[in-house]
Amino acid sequence: MPRPIVATIHLNSMKHNLARAKACAPRAKVWGVVKANAYGHGLERAMRGLAGADGLALIEFDNAVRLRELGWTKPILLLEGFFEPADLILMLAYGFNGAVHCVEQIEMLEAARLPGTIDLHLKMNTGMNRLGFMPHAFATAHARLRAIPAVGQITFMTHFANADELNHSYLPMSEQIRRFKAGVAGLEGACCVANSAGMLRQADLDQELVSDWVRPGIMLYGASAGGKPAAAFDLLPTMTLGSAIIGVQDIAPGDAVGYGSRYQADRALRVGVIACGYADGYPRHAAHGTPVLVDGVRTSLIGRVSMDMITVDLSPVPAAHLGSKVTLWGGALPIDEVASAAGTIGYELMCALAPRVRVVEG
Repeated sequence: MPRPIVATIHLNSMKHNLARAKACAPRAKVWGVVKANAYGHGLERAMRGLAGADGLALIEFDNAVRLRELGWTKPILLLEGFFEPADLILMLAYGFNGAVHCVEQIEMLEAARLPGTIDLHLKMNTGMNRLGFMPHAFATAHARLRAIPAVGQITFMTHFANADELNHSYLPMSEQIRRFKAGVAGLEGACCVANSAGMLRQADLDQELVSDWVRPGIMLYGASAGGKPAAAFDLLPTMTLGSAIIGVQDIAPGDAVGYGSRYQADRALRVGVIACGYADGYPRHAAHGTPVLVDGVRTSLIGRVSMDMITVDLSPVPAAHLGSKVTLWGGALPIDEVASAAGTIGYELMCALAPRVRVVEG
């Protein structure tokens, strides 16, 4: 019998969230972001769940090739572009779009002498300060690309640092939009600027944020990037991590639980042991009080997370027993809430799901 921990992927919820993304930006085409194994959901499953997207975007070349082998015929965008000249041959062969964010990439394109054309997304650095050309250098980069015979369509792209906090004290979203518009002034081409957080705040921005292509990521998987709970945006969870109680301990006041004996009971306590630990992707740094559902009843983590097990207070669930069902996140327990209690974000929990966890669809 397999260990009871299992991740259930909900493709209908993924389809619903894609429809919500389209509703946020009804005039834009949608890149469904599937990097990091589709945020831990599995590339093949995400391809089916996001079949209605206009294209898929990711970072990994091998997974981009796999999408083609799985039958994806619509556009594929490599969000970090290419890393060496040989990548350009692969991009041409498989019809990949790619980001261009530095002079060195332009130089590779100029030297490549490719026998066909590649569509590109020229990236502007509007304040994130990771990848992209500064606004004042953007037109020059565009001119160099436009002079290369192997370059097809050029779409203008940027990435927002603080879209979940529109009026951020250091870099409000309006300032990034202003820089972007200044950088593309006088240039002809489509724009791709809105990530999940930007799309979820589209109503607040009205006509200030206009995008021909949008790049939803985390919202497609039912977590929030818009400063409010996912449910407030009518997003449905696409991953449920479940397990079961595999042991029960009755301890006395003053007894400790787990490594380091960091949790000491202040009363007589029933402790439930759950088959899930940091080797499964559950965050080791999750604190006492991180929420867990046992037989649908909310309780909390006690003691340190170990490699294969966590322990919970069964006081709110007196009927709990060996085999009682556990929800670690998903369904009635939002992944963002678990992540917040563990001092991280839902993205990390999804992406950290370990290969040893059995995955099913449901």
